[in-house]
Amino acid sequence: MKIGMCMFLWTTSVDRSHEALLRDIKATGFDGVEIPVFSGTLDDYRRLGTLLDRLGLERTAVSAIGDSEMNLIAPDAATRRRGIDYVKWAIDCSDALGATMLSGPLHSTLGKFSGSGPTAAELKRSISSQRAIGDHAAKHGVTIGLEALNRFECYLFNTMDDLASHIDSIGHPNIRAMYDTFHSNIEEADPIGAFTRNSERIVHVHISENDRGVPGRGNIPWAETFGALRASGYDGWLTIEAFGRALKDLAAATKVWRDFSETPESVYREGYRLIRDGWRAAA
Repeated sequence: MKIGMCMFLWTTSVDRSHEALLRDIKATGFDGVEIPVFSGTLDDYRRLGTLLDRLGLERTAVSAIGDSEMNLIAPDAATRRRGIDYVKWAIDCSDALGATMLSGPLHSTLGKFSGSGPTAAELKRSISSQRAIGDHAAKHGVTIGLEALNRFECYLFNTMDDLASHIDSIGHPNIRAMYDTFHSNIEEADPIGAFTRNSERIVHVHISENDRGVPGRGNIPWAETFGALRASGYDGWLTIEAFGRALKDLAAATKVWRDFSETPESVYREGYRLIRDGWRAAA
């Protein structure tokens, strides 16, 4: 198991100006960080990878699609092609960064709603888009961890059962699932069971409190969560994802209107201890 910290709490564009923060994350005990991929060049990500290597931090990558003109399930083929090209670019950046995992809701446009649930036609188009993405990911040694989101952020996949069923339909080894404790807390009647039933498809886990704040201060059943993770044989990343108001666009997209911690340091320091101690206790 590896413990990671998503940089969303501070920025969507990590660079050398964050070196002091990255050093403190490393000093806290983290194995690595999760790097947002939304802008920049391949050279930018190569330079960042070199910096992370020097600091002794491993890395994963995360991205999302916020533009309806790049919707991977749109009826228009040109729109889907733009979405596929975007995810291929994010895969290229992840590879340049030295990340073998790219996660997030990379299945549809974040915050775009049709007014009804997913249709058979949308799911069919999704399968085609994801297979094309999976082929490109395989060439670069990158695995995609698709994320089920709560009903207020997307409509395509809200539960782990629906996401896992779709992944089976895609049938591509580089298209897998991510489990997020925040979204599962909203959408799953039994969040622990939702993980356990689908653990064979899950390649990445986001550790997020029910209010997206400091892990351990809310109502997520952490002891049961870590117990289920260990019982399943999961041995991948446990990455803290928390949000604040510092990034206006991200705060708007995730409906964050207030701060959930007194300082960012409390999020990653308390969160690290929660994961470390919870994992040990679940042994």
